[in-house]
Amino acid sequence: GGAECAGHADSNAFSVLTMNLGHGRGKGFHQLTQSSGEIVSNLDDILVLLDQEAPDIAAFQEIDAPSIWSGRFNHIDYLGERGRFCTSIRGSHVEMMGLSYGTALLSRLELSNPLAVTFAPPLTTVPTGFVVSTVRLPGRKGFDIDVVSAHLDFLSRSIRKKQVDELIALLRARGKHVIIMGDLNSTWSAQGSTVQYLMDKLALKAYQPDSGELVTFPSLGRRLDWVLVSAAFEFDSYRVVGSGLSDHSGVLARLVLAPVD
Repeated sequence: GGAECAGHADSNAFSVLTMNLGHGRGKGFHQLTQSSGEIVSNLDDILVLLDQEAPDIAAFQEIDAPSIWSGRFNHIDYLGERGRFCTSIRGSHVEMMGLSYGTALLSRLELSNPLAVTFAPPLTTVPTGFVVSTVRLPGRKGFDIDVVSAHLDFLSRSIRKKQVDELIALLRARGKHVIIMGDLNSTWSAQGSTVQYLMDKLALKAYQPDSGELVTFPSLGRRLDWVLVSAAFEFDSYRVVGSGLSDHSGVLARLVLAPVD
C-alpha cells in the first residue's frame, strides 16, 4: 500500500537498488543485541541512502516484518512509507518463534501480478525464497518487466541450483523481460557458479561480471549481490553503495532501454 503511484517521467531509463538488510542490525553483531531504537536508527540510515539515490525500485533481502529480535515492527512498511515508495510486496520465507522475515520489493512504479515464493524445503537451516512482480514502464505498451528480489541458500551450491531451477521455471512460465536482484550467495568465478548458471539459462546480462572491484560482502571480499537483466536492458551505470549499513553493501544500477523507433 501507500500513496498512489504517480508515474514515471522517463520511459527509457529507471534505477534499481538491491541490498541484504541483515534484519536491520546495521554494523551490529546480531539484531538480538540491539534495542528497537538502534534498529530504527539503522533503518533511518538506509532511508538516507534511499533518499540520496532515489531508486525507482528497491529489492531487499533479510527484511523483517514484526519480529521479536528486531524491534517488533514492520521494516518494509517503515522504509516504504518514509522512502516515498507507493507500493510494496513482501514474502516471509521464515515464519516461526516470533520471527517473520524474507524478501521484498518497494516501488515507485505500479506493481502487478505479485507472487511470493519460499523455495521447496531443502536440507538447510534457514528457508529462503523470492518475490516477483510485474512493472510496466509508462509509454511502453506491452513492455512488461518481471522484477525479482531473491535470496539464495548460503551453504550449499547444490541447493542454490535447485532454488534457481525453481525460479527459472516460474519466470519462463510468466514470459516477460526480467530483472533479478538480490543476495545470490554466489560469485561469478566460483566453480559451478550459480550466477553463471542462472544467467545462462535465462540469457541474462550482468555488469562487468568478472570485475574484482564490485565487492558487496566486505568481510569475505566477495561479490554476492547482483542485478541481472534481460537483453532489452543496458547498464547505464552500476555502483556498490551503502557500505557499512549492513553486513552486505547495496548495488545501485541505472538501466536504459533501447529507444523505441
